[in-house]
Amino acid sequence: MRGMQRGEETYNVVVIGGGTAGLVTAAGTAGLGGRAALIERARMGGDCLNTGCVPSKALISSARLIEKIRQAESWGLDRQEPRFQFDAVFARMRERRSKIAPHDSQDRFESLGVDVFRGQAKFLSPREVQVEDTVLKARNFVIATGTRALVPQVDGLDRVPYYTNETVFDDLKEKPRRLVVLGGGPTGCELGQVFARLGVEVTILQRSDRLLRREDPDASELLFACLQREGVNILTGAQARLAAAHEGTIRIWADVKGEGTRHPIDCDAILVASGRMPNVEDLGLEAAGVAFTDKGVTVNEYLQTTQPHIYAAGDVAGPHLFTHVAESHARTIVRNILLPQWKSKREDSREDSVVPWCTYTSPEVARVGLNETEAQEKKIACDVWRQPLAHVDRAVVESEEE
Repeated sequence: MRGMQRGEETYNVVVIGGGTAGLVTAAGTAGLGGRAALIERARMGGDCLNTGCVPSKALISSARLIEKIRQAESWGLDRQEPRFQFDAVFARMRERRSKIAPHDSQDRFESLGVDVFRGQAKFLSPREVQVEDTVLKARNFVIATGTRALVPQVDGLDRVPYYTNETVFDDLKEKPRRLVVLGGGPTGCELGQVFARLGVEVTILQRSDRLLRREDPDASELLFACLQREGVNILTGAQARLAAAHEGTIRIWADVKGEGTRHPIDCDAILVASGRMPNVEDLGLEAAGVAFTDKGVTVNEYLQTTQPHIYAAGDVAGPHLFTHVAESHARTIVRNILLPQWKSKREDSREDSVVPWCTYTSPEVARVGLNETEAQEKKIACDVWRQPLAHVDRAVVESEEE
């Protein structure tokens, strides 16, 4: 292979997407002596680094400190109000993100032996993919293109300014007085609480009858009460129907369960956090013979698509949209391609899989594997123990007993 130029001959693996799944796949392949190419059309690092985990948790970190200062008396300090500048908090978030970014950079991955190509990838056939003016051939391909924010069908929403996780961290230039969050899932709850702690009047519209509908009802109820106590207005069973702007004010009309007329809400900014959709367009998947649905690329338990030499990993393969699952997918794929004698199944495909995840609200809502509600739905007998943190000495002395 020595002397071979970028794009020439056949790669062991061509990876499409420079997020967690794609980066780990490319690095793992190169580290085991395989020839790997990585194609990324936007920013290296994908959602986690640029528009997801890293910036959101950086803001959460600042917001938690702000709230602790507000509650200083709980720690025996004098009562005080936190002093901060909204734009300085966002600047700190971007600085923290830039500190992490080199780990996912093009330079670093090229230093690991990965050929990085920038641009939109498109399959020409099951064995060829084009990026810009270059056609790459490979024995195996990995689709790791992730997901993007799902924008709900709300009449007029396309005619008013709104943010998603892909734009709010970089495009929001000043503090809005009032914010409406469309969606009460993990992203909506985390960022809704952050903005409220930064002094913004926040309203969360949640379509289902409770927040964090994938969690147990008692966890949802506790978080609901905590957010309300911090001043967040929450409307459950609420669906936005119409949006319009007039003289700098945005008005949303929502159908709210139990209310006979549409509920109007005025705001200065909208944050869409109502779900995700897979990035499967413009990839030429039809030309590659790869099946996909509106949920993502169809894969088997080995993460193979309908073309056995083409794999899919991370959010685009679903169903768990987590960075640690994407990394697990990548390890499985590298092993299955380069070490087929030790071929393994994806860890999250088993009925007894114990995928952990956490929503970084205050209090945090975390789980590993099935929760009580899911066990009941699957008719799996289970015992339940409840341990109030108010009875745990460590939590009490930290003033974290809720």
